Amino acid sequence: MAAREHNPVRSGLLFGFCAYLLWGMLPLYFLVLAPAGPFEIVAWRIIWSLGFCAIALTATRGWPRLIGLARQPRILFTLAGAGILIFINWQTYVYATSSGRVVEAALGYFINPIVLVFLGVLVLREKLRPLQWAAVGISVIAVVVLTFAYGAFPWIALTLAFSFGLYGFVKKQVGGQVDALSGLTLESAWLVPVAVVELIVVGTTGGGVVFGTAGVGNTILLVLAGVITAVPLLLFASAARRLPLVYMGLLQYLTPIIQFIIGVLVEHEQMEPARWVGFIIIWVALGLLTFDLVRFSRRPRVTSM
Repeated sequence: MAAREHNPVRSGLLFGFCAYLLWGMLPLYFLVLAPAGPFEIVAWRIIWSLGFCAIALTATRGWPRLIGLARQPRILFTLAGAGILIFINWQTYVYATSSGRVVEAALGYFINPIVLVFLGVLVLREKLRPLQWAAVGISVIAVVVLTFAYGAFPWIALTLAFSFGLYGFVKKQVGGQVDALSGLTLESAWLVPVAVVELIVVGTTGGGVVFGTAGVGNTILLVLAGVITAVPLLLFASAARRLPLVYMGLLQYLTPIIQFIIGVLVEHEQMEPARWVGFIIIWVALGLLTFDLVRFSRRPRVTSM
């Protein structure tokens, strides 16, 4: 019998599930990196990501492609902007997880799909459908409720949501020309000077540990931070090429759900009634957005003659 035909949707679901699962488990990984602090963790994450990418490019013979992209100023500087945004995202996220604010980080990624819709209006001048407007409006109410619940503006959640949302918009500008590995390599290369400065500042102010002095286990984990950073991004890119948008939209909720569970059950972060109300409102908004996405994706497309 002939071999069964490869199912791209099935493999895409597997890649996507693994990517979002790894992203969701990241808080646990960053917690075991102690006594390394958030600035030190992000710095090594950048440096070792570049090292991993260099090895991967060598294994896949991707250097000529990367050099060709680096010779195009538009692509090069667009990825510099993407690098800045993902740096803001990484730094905020690691700070949140290492300071006992995993739940607020999860909130950021729950809000992210709504932020993407909001950015579509502001940046791309897209017109929203009624349920999308309802989801945006409800999410604004949730932010107000959570501001009162936290006793402060939820800047961590909103920084994560907007930085990752803008990162996606910037990446889309060159998405058809830049593969995932080359893109991550160039972004990491732009950020290496920032990482070096961070390590110098941390080392001179005593704000972290000197690499290799906190034990073999800590050293290995810091090195593996590059792999932990790169692998989910490559899995995500593989999934995005194989799956319809609606599948990716549903899978993305896996990450904040896992983060929320870690924050509440593992870190034992307090969830006062007002915070529960705020999260429930966000989940209602996400429910409307998901329903609209599924309903719209099932409509037959009208093709021009």
